Amino acid sequence: MDKGGSVPGRTRLPAVLAPVVVLAGLYAMAGVAPYAFTFGLRPALLISELALVAPGLLALAAVRVPLPAGLGLNPIRSRTALFVAAAAGALWVASLGLFEVQYALWSPPPGYLEQFQRLHEALRPHDPADALMSVVAIAAVPAICEELLLRGIVLPSLLPALGGAGAIVTSAALFALIHWDLYRAAFTFTLGVALGILRVRTGSLLAPVLAHALVNTITFVAAPFTEDPSGGLPEPRPLLGLAMLAAGTGLTFLLIHRVGVVDSTRADA
Repeated sequence: MDKGGSVPGRTRLPAVLAPVVVLAGLYAMAGVAPYAFTFGLRPALLISELALVAPGLLALAAVRVPLPAGLGLNPIRSRTALFVAAAAGALWVASLGLFEVQYALWSPPPGYLEQFQRLHEALRPHDPADALMSVVAIAAVPAICEELLLRGIVLPSLLPALGGAGAIVTSAALFALIHWDLYRAAFTFTLGVALGILRVRTGSLLAPVLAHALVNTITFVAAPFTEDPSGGLPEPRPLLGLAMLAAGTGLTFLLIHRVGVVDSTRADA
């Protein structure tokens, strides 16, 4: 509450600037990419993600929004983190089911699966230190930077104008946009909706950062065990996909609901 008649400082970016910082981030990412890849794949991924979020952070600084408050860097309890981690696992199952259903209706473009396989092959670790660097480059840093931008800056800025549902859906659409991948658009949008709900229900950016990083990490770890597309595309499995999508989605939202219950419960002093 306002005390002593003082005017509270700004705690979020003006809504009109939300799409601007996303587009500026995409432009910055495209601009640094040709130079970043001269340093190797892992550094290029790190530099590109930092370029994506930089305009948004600069915009917050320009309008004098305190970063901890403006980004929602509030701590979450250990029990909340456990529910978020479980929700991330369920989200990954749902995403796998979504891809199976989509694959049955729409085959990926030629070379699409091979491209992802080559990326994961290039990041395949040779020792524990190498594994840590790969997880940082492909899972942790993208989760941190993308969540800072979409659920830390954009979503809160849209809340006054669009309300909770509108801000979640719009930020999820922008999340799909920054990946610039039509075939994965349904997945990135759906993931963005779940991450946005986590952000709103917990009041903390740390919850979607944790969930996003875990989904990325599980995908990276599971990649070597997927089918090799060089031998031809596998047969569609729509029934398996529907079962995984239904089970994963139901469990995800049950766990996200529990996250809200946990965070609304205060531990005894």
